[in-house]
Amino acid sequence: MVTNTNAFRDYLQLEKKYSPHTVNAYLNDLFSFQKFIELHFDQDDIIKVNYSQIRSWIVSLVDGGLSNVSVNRKISSLKAFYKFLLKIKQIEISPLLKHKALKTPKSLQIPFSEKEVGNVLSVTQNPSGLDEIRNRLIIDLFYTTGMRRAELIFLKKSGVDLVNGTIKVVGKRNKERLLPMLSVIQGQVSDYIKEREGIEVIVDVDSFFLTKKGLKLSNSFVYRLINSYFSTVSEKVKKSPHILRHTFATHLLNNGADLNSVKELLGHSSLASTQIYTHNSLSELKKVHKEAHPRNK
Repeated sequence: MVTNTNAFRDYLQLEKKYSPHTVNAYLNDLFSFQKFIELHFDQDDIIKVNYSQIRSWIVSLVDGGLSNVSVNRKISSLKAFYKFLLKIKQIEISPLLKHKALKTPKSLQIPFSEKEVGNVLSVTQNPSGLDEIRNRLIIDLFYTTGMRRAELIFLKKSGVDLVNGTIKVVGKRNKERLLPMLSVIQGQVSDYIKEREGIEVIVDVDSFFLTKKGLKLSNSFVYRLINSYFSTVSEKVKKSPHILRHTFATHLLNNGADLNSVKELLGHSSLASTQIYTHNSLSELKKVHKEAHPRNK
């Protein structure tokens, strides 16, 4: 049995401010490791394990077909647990002290082009009814604010301020930030609010975005929505809310926005996180440079 489970849960929720989904994932990884140790080493206390035993678990995960990315995520859960045990002085050295993450291929995040986004917006013009108006607004909010999928799903009705043209979202580690709302979006928001008021029974009353049954949207619903609309105009492998967020940042940078401003809009804690988007902006600069420089004429 994993000891200190409740204390570890509180640590993740209250101190690290992780989402319920992340907390559950960490605890599930912990219990999975516990079962492995009990089965293969006849040991019921993972506080006393050594790195060799953890290494055996890693090998079993890889042999079982799990990707290096997924394995690294599971090890991150263990790292967090042993870091917590260090913090409460239950151990003196983490068994993962010298562990190096498994190598993973760099995933190229290719944003949608302005034409592809324009085509989707063209297809969704003049929406009618709750579903169409909501879906169009979701696409536009991702593209015009760069908010994360979780931020959109957990957006509160009280967080949408039409008077001041702002949207308050809660990002990672419960950090709040205000996002500007374009005037063209304000009209769409007003239309959606009217449709939302027509829902007969609202279960999740605080949530801004709802289904016809008055329920908060799910992660899979929002993913399928974006994937479905963009599949009609793009052959890119990845067509997700995150790619649309990536597109937001890339298009801003391509059109002259400074990196610090994009950082604030995205809710990044450091410029390092935002700089991954600059390669697309650099491509645009290279194109302009090549076409405009006299040495190339």
